[in-house]
Amino acid sequence: MKIKIAIGLLLSILTIGCKNNQEARRPISHSSGTFMKKSIDKNKKLIASEEQQIKNIIKNDGKTPYTASSKGYWYSYTTKNVTDTITPKKGDVAFFSYEIKDLSNKIIYSELELRPQTYYVDKQDILIGLRDGIKLMHRGEEVNFLFPSHKAYGYRGDTKKIGSNTPLLITVKLRDFKSEVAYKKEQSDKVKRDLEAQKNAETESNAVPKTPKSTPKPNDTIN
Repeated sequence: MKIKIAIGLLLSILTIGCKNNQEARRPISHSSGTFMKKSIDKNKKLIASEEQQIKNIIKNDGKTPYTASSKGYWYSYTTKNVTDTITPKKGDVAFFSYEIKDLSNKIIYSELELRPQTYYVDKQDILIGLRDGIKLMHRGEEVNFLFPSHKAYGYRGDTKKIGSNTPLLITVKLRDFKSEVAYKKEQSDKVKRDLEAQKNAETESNAVPKTPKSTPKPNDTIN
């Protein structure tokens, strides 16, 4: 009798375990996949809308020849260097200034506000569009870039003046660029010169003889 009871209990436990295992193997929900698809479709529509805005600007301009980049933005030249062939690459340091406008040509950040930039090519975080665009430029050129928002500040904006999903017109002046090795050597030499100049100035200052204070002579006249 006890054996039958034990067997019955064992069968009950196994049956419950099987039910639990069956419940654990429920079909995976596809809601996350649906959300992802909707998000992708939304982004595609946004990009298409912004690109159409940019194409309309180019069409309405009519006078300025723009080039469509394979990376998803457009650019035109204000100043073009037709003699140089080299452009900045990884391992170089680029010196540039830039100005940011919206597509209605209204200044958001002036060149003065943004100040001259020293950029270690492909080694520093800058806008995706600028990261690529600067590598198209030759020394001394000024280029106008039309960037869709995903090539600029994206859906977050810059949390200051640039809102979410804002396409931009960014004008860049590439003043110069050189190898990182050459730039670091220049900086090192400059520090040495400054220290030497400071040392010489201190030496000259210490070498100047101090004029002793004159002691007043006693008055020999007796009144």
